[in-house]
Amino acid sequence: MSVPASIQPPHRLLMGPGPITADPRVLRAMSAQLVGQYDPWMTDTMNEVMDLYREVFITENQQTMLVDGTSRAGIEAALVSLLAPGDRVLVPIFGRFGHLLAEICRRAGAEVHTIETEWGQVFTEEAIEAALVDVQPTVLAVVHGDTSTTVAQPLEGLGELCERHGALLYVDATATLGGNEFRVDEWRIDAATAGLQKCLGGPSGSAPVTFSDRAAEVILARTSVEEGIRAPGDPVAVEPIRSNYLDMGQIFHYWSERRLNHHTEATTMLYGARECARLLLREGLADAWERHRLHGCAMTAGAKAMGLTPFGSLAYRMNNVVGVQIPDGVNGEAVRGALLDDFGIEIGTSFGPLHGRIWRIGTMGYNARQDAVMVTLAALEAVLRRAGHRMAAGAGVDAAYGVYEDAL
Repeated sequence: MSVPASIQPPHRLLMGPGPITADPRVLRAMSAQLVGQYDPWMTDTMNEVMDLYREVFITENQQTMLVDGTSRAGIEAALVSLLAPGDRVLVPIFGRFGHLLAEICRRAGAEVHTIETEWGQVFTEEAIEAALVDVQPTVLAVVHGDTSTTVAQPLEGLGELCERHGALLYVDATATLGGNEFRVDEWRIDAATAGLQKCLGGPSGSAPVTFSDRAAEVILARTSVEEGIRAPGDPVAVEPIRSNYLDMGQIFHYWSERRLNHHTEATTMLYGARECARLLLREGLADAWERHRLHGCAMTAGAKAMGLTPFGSLAYRMNNVVGVQIPDGVNGEAVRGALLDDFGIEIGTSFGPLHGRIWRIGTMGYNARQDAVMVTLAALEAVLRRAGHRMAAGAGVDAAYGVYEDAL
């Protein structure tokens, strides 16, 4: 075979539900040279990353670190480590990713109970409490923001409910961390996981995670130290966690002062995750949440002005992604294709019952900025007009301008 040329990706503006265009500063950080995983500089950097993500999650949790893998690796590591076979778990499903949590829990051997609501809506606190009383689960596993529907489940109060009913609260914050208010300690969240590729402005491949003392105690009680590196007195569980790579207890030991060998740290991803957190904290969490809210509102206003109907409950819309219904008579995939081919802009479709019915347009991370919103709205108008959808010329951009002017 012939040797291919060096990689040269096409220029794209990723305005879908994620991944997004990575911040150039994150990519520069990821180009730094490797060092050994037990080099003192490296272990100091790992400690620094733990401190940074405690600030990002707004927690004092000692067990705050990275799982080497995509955001799904973080989800699976949390659930397979918290749930022993036969444990009950309650999963409220309001979109595609609630179904994902349920599937991962089933594969972990848990007894899975679900409640469901119409996609585009969320659950009341009363509905969740009623299910907790009925199921009496070990874990309540909740998606914060489900990008398949673009709405976010309110979390305040759920931690208190779980404490009252003897459950741990796990939250999948993949799509929300960094762009929406998220307070681990104040909201009494026992475990939370995320990814870099959305509001944090990085590439997929590293999963920030955090665990309360209560959750860590459950995990450590199920952890075995591997034979071959085991020392006298190290734990050997009768029913060990069913994954080796995603055993959070072993990962705790790896990130601890003991540095008990588990895997070779993904150094380049560590650099990227560090830079994502550093940039977010330098901006300030509240300012970042507001930035995502502002540009999300501008995108939503622009889409509505072009005659596009938002999908789902706007009262619970995530700051960083909006769903809009594809107009009657418009080929949604053809529009997406034209945006990509003619303008280099990507927006998303959706899954399951919403596939082909809505577009999902993201304003998150590095792309939560005015020029990205304006260019996307202008390009979408041009493509929609060619597809036969009628609107006042410049309506979307004008509406977004109005949002920005009101914010001054």
